[in-house]
Amino acid sequence: MERFATLLDCLVHTPQLNGKLRILSSYFKSVPDPARGWSLAALTGELDIPGVKAGTIRGLIEARMDSELFRLSYDYVGDLAETVSLVWPGTARANWSPPIEEIVPALMEASCTEGTRLAEGWMDVLTPSGRWALLKLITGGLRIGVSARLTKLALAQYGEVDVSEIEEIWHGLAPPYESLFAWLDGTAPRPSPDITAPFRPVMLAHPLVTKDKREDPDAVAPDLITPETFAAEWKYDGVRVQVVSEAGVRRIYTRTGDDISHTFPDVLAGLDFEGALDGELLVRNAEGGVAPFNALQQRLNRKTVSKRQMDSHPAFVRAYDILVDGAEDLRALPFAERRARLEAFVGALETNRIDLSPLVEITDLQALEAARNAPPAPEIEGLMLKRWDSAYVAGRPKGPWYKWKRDPFLIDAVLLYAQRGHGKRSSFYSDFTFGVWREGEAGEELTPVGKAYFGFTDEELKQLDAFIRENTIDRFGPVRAVTATAEDGLVLEVAFEGLQRSPRHKSGIAMRFPRINRIRWDKPAAEADRLESLEKLLPEDT
Repeated sequence: MERFATLLDCLVHTPQLNGKLRILSSYFKSVPDPARGWSLAALTGELDIPGVKAGTIRGLIEARMDSELFRLSYDYVGDLAETVSLVWPGTARANWSPPIEEIVPALMEASCTEGTRLAEGWMDVLTPSGRWALLKLITGGLRIGVSARLTKLALAQYGEVDVSEIEEIWHGLAPPYESLFAWLDGTAPRPSPDITAPFRPVMLAHPLVTKDKREDPDAVAPDLITPETFAAEWKYDGVRVQVVSEAGVRRIYTRTGDDISHTFPDVLAGLDFEGALDGELLVRNAEGGVAPFNALQQRLNRKTVSKRQMDSHPAFVRAYDILVDGAEDLRALPFAERRARLEAFVGALETNRIDLSPLVEITDLQALEAARNAPPAPEIEGLMLKRWDSAYVAGRPKGPWYKWKRDPFLIDAVLLYAQRGHGKRSSFYSDFTFGVWREGEAGEELTPVGKAYFGFTDEELKQLDAFIRENTIDRFGPVRAVTATAEDGLVLEVAFEGLQRSPRHKSGIAMRFPRINRIRWDKPAAEADRLESLEKLLPEDT
């Protein structure tokens, strides 16, 4: 576990992408099986330790030290695993540390009581860094700036293979991935996943930046965006999915390969074909069009779904691309040919659960820009541009596909609350809740409308952190309330992609993808926006 702890510590303190790749590749090279496989599972989020949860860990430490002292420590540090690892009154043994290859299998098989006993015993003998790694492993809170995609890139670098080859077989493999490492080590052939209707790694797009807007080496010259070079489609506000039906097995995958078939049995029933399609998961409204994203949210992340929910929120897939037709893999074909095959494929289906994404006519860049900022429906986020000659390539290749989203909405809001971040941000207040003015029972008041934790620079983060510490007026566990009056509040310009009604929020609305656009040190809080202004931005049918 100490070696895994060292890996996590190095990754946390290495901000550069290439540096993280080198660290991971070196770890996979120097650590034997199955330790590296269990580490890989933890880094990619493939571990689920069932018996020990965060509340259990908190109970263990409060039984060993004064609960008020722990509360104060937790409030100062801001991270449960880091706090417990530092204050735990154990005595590390210099000559022994439980290895990760013993810890993970034991926890996977343990009951809740047994898992708690094991964790308590291990923390008694581990160093503070080892305890931290153990707790992060147990609670699944590995926020260290390493995504599953980055980890797979490191595997590809280590084994000198293309990352798409790893993506192609990933979902048919299981921890501790010994067959995968044997292939990457050159001692065994590439493993064949034992799965029917597998996930195919998706192709992603870059944000469109035209050279007339910004000097960027990857920017596109406006005169290249012509109907002869690019196809255009609407970019719908749903969930990108891949629907696969092969040899009687039907599956629905998210863009990251998570199988969500059980949540959408109505869509699954409509996959009466042999092949694989790429598209957007949406919900139909009463008029047969696309419902707002919050309607789709009612169906997401459910273990089971009732007939009533399926009837009130009927899901369907708007197909963008075809990857497999029957037994024929079409990904190497240019998009122009795949589009023709997709139109014929969808046209032959006898289901209302799959329809075709329409193309948008390209005349010139100015007309396209007007269309993406004023689409025919509020559920459209903007445009997708795809080169007619592009093959379907896993990952995010530069050049073939672009997403050109609508310009974001901007409002001025007042900072209300702040909470410490995680990982390298654990010592800074970096998660910000903000609000706008409305008329309350006692007069003008601020009501929360969103929360954001990115969009600012490192220097701006330091300035915000300093403001919060100097203007704290109350504390609620790890959260601080700050001065937020018409005279002394701090105004944040917030960018967001859209709004929807939400009974779960005090203001009655929820923001889509909010981020801090800039800090308005110059603006009086009294001049921040009002709730009525935001309500005018809501789609008419919400």
